[in-house]
Amino acid sequence: MRPPTRLIPSPATTPGPGLRWAMLGASTLAQGAAAVTIHGPAFLIPTLRDAGLTLPQAGLVAAAPIIGVVLALVAWGLVTDRRGERFVLVTGLVLTALSGGVAMLAGSRGGPVALFVTLLVAGAAAASTGSASGRVVVGWFPSHRRGLAMGVRQMAQPVGVGVAAVSIAVTAERYGVAVALGVPVTAAVLAALVVVLVVQDPPRPSVRDGATVANPYRQDSYLARIHGVSVLLVVPQFLVWTFALVWLVSDRGWSAAAAGSLVALAQLAGALGRIAAGQLSDVVASRLRPLRWVAVAAGLTMGLLGWAAGQGAALAVPLVVIATVLTVADNGLAFTAVAERAGPHWSGRALGAQNTAQYLTASAVPPLAGLAVDRIGYAAAFALAGLFPLVAVALVPVREERPLS
Repeated sequence: MRPPTRLIPSPATTPGPGLRWAMLGASTLAQGAAAVTIHGPAFLIPTLRDAGLTLPQAGLVAAAPIIGVVLALVAWGLVTDRRGERFVLVTGLVLTALSGGVAMLAGSRGGPVALFVTLLVAGAAAASTGSASGRVVVGWFPSHRRGLAMGVRQMAQPVGVGVAAVSIAVTAERYGVAVALGVPVTAAVLAALVVVLVVQDPPRPSVRDGATVANPYRQDSYLARIHGVSVLLVVPQFLVWTFALVWLVSDRGWSAAAAGSLVALAQLAGALGRIAAGQLSDVVASRLRPLRWVAVAAGLTMGLLGWAAGQGAALAVPLVVIATVLTVADNGLAFTAVAERAGPHWSGRALGAQNTAQYLTASAVPPLAGLAVDRIGYAAAFALAGLFPLVAVALVPVREERPLS
């Protein structure tokens, strides 16, 4: 029996350390631009409410890009496996910029339905970066550096949310929704240019004509369980992301600028937390043990946040920052674990499935959490969200994890 083909780039295609880190930077920028597009509309909620929408309605508009992501992720993953990472990143970012421009027109001339539809399309285009940018990192970095590298790449999401928080809410308040939507368009254009200049497709082991690559989902429940863990951890993450700014403005009396600045700082701290979690996974040679630790900490912190918010305690503000950090720290760990187990020929689809499960849940959080906040208040909603990470603890497949190679 022939030994399995190993993923070893030839010297002609192996990039130097500088180019490898440059591609990591380009992938991070691409993911960050997508994050501004996908999560930025959450910071339009105060302006949309001033325009006459209810909180659940505004939450549904904010969820439109996430719904678009859900519809497109697996398809983009398949294209990544077939056509390569560079093609998907460039194509997706260009489409993101174009559809974002149409969303700007809808924000100035159309109603909430037109805005919802155009933001959905923009989200579907931005979904291209999910699998492709992750594959660039996994494909070019060795396993003993992959946790740190993926942590850097995964910091793009909270940094993108931070950029959106500090820019979109204030811009929308002063100049309107249409101008505020120019922020993600600009980010997408910049990222597309950098990707064109820097990114190369990582090598894959060849597959003989007629040969098939084993479906990793049929081998065991490992990938499915990680998807389930990530779904549960998404609930508190998107509750905090979507409503922290609104809570600070409506319940704590903060200005939009001050609240946006705090959310941006919290997202920056969350980005650093993802890097730290990735580095920790390299040190302990495990992605899943740190994932379980993060789940425990996130559940306890959300419970404390709910209690403090209910008491009107000053402690609630630092707790929402801590909750922001902890509820995003798991993402890079799960993402890396999925890519490593799925392998180079299935990682695009597996990462697409991973993100689809997360975003499908995330798309339901803003409108449902809006209803919950209307009926039981922010404090109870925060505390309730803390139950989801605690359930996830038992689902993490630590015993089935293979040694890092």
